[in-house]
Amino acid sequence: MTQDELKAAVGQAAVAYVQAGSVIGVGTGSTVNCFIDALAAARVPLAGAVSSSEASTARLRQHGIEVLEPERVERLGVYVDGADEIDGRGCMIKGGGAALTREKIVADLADQFVCIADQSKRVEVLGAFPLPVEVIGMAAAQVARRFAAIGGQATLRAGVRTDNGHPILDVRGLRIADPLALETEINQWPGVVTVGIFARHRAQVCLLGTPQGVQTIRY
Repeated sequence: MTQDELKAAVGQAAVAYVQAGSVIGVGTGSTVNCFIDALAAARVPLAGAVSSSEASTARLRQHGIEVLEPERVERLGVYVDGADEIDGRGCMIKGGGAALTREKIVADLADQFVCIADQSKRVEVLGAFPLPVEVIGMAAAQVARRFAAIGGQATLRAGVRTDNGHPILDVRGLRIADPLALETEINQWPGVVTVGIFARHRAQVCLLGTPQGVQTIRY
């Protein structure tokens, strides 16, 4: 199976986690686009969706799915999103699509995080994928120096601003053996808006696309 076929398979599988009449959380990225398309094709009646990006909002609305602002919602039954990496505990690196802050906000509303990914995203230890960090512009150089002090090389993602208007640093060279501890530490650094480690908001379920079919992993 091609990577696109694996993404389509897990997107389709995630529809089973959507309850009719509910409000769901929807993430960002190419795998999530497959989920949105499968959800629309299944014609599951929804009360609405909370989206983590302008791109996903546009795709949902193209399919006639109402998009609600997060402040109108107290809780979500499920949040469906992809990952750049996911480890054996359900901790993830996210933010390759530059939507990490909004993704974490929507994930915080949800009772369950369902990660959809192809098998290339499954890792033993996080960090091979560059860690995205959304920052306030004036703090970018200082945050980069902080990463250098712990062995990371941080570079600005050229030409990119998040939907919130901020730049992103991509940090290479980290081996993230304790995702929760590092997420907690980086969250304290002045100027950091969001770090793309999802340990406090880890996945409870991963639908992993493999050539043998979709594997369901629960954490």
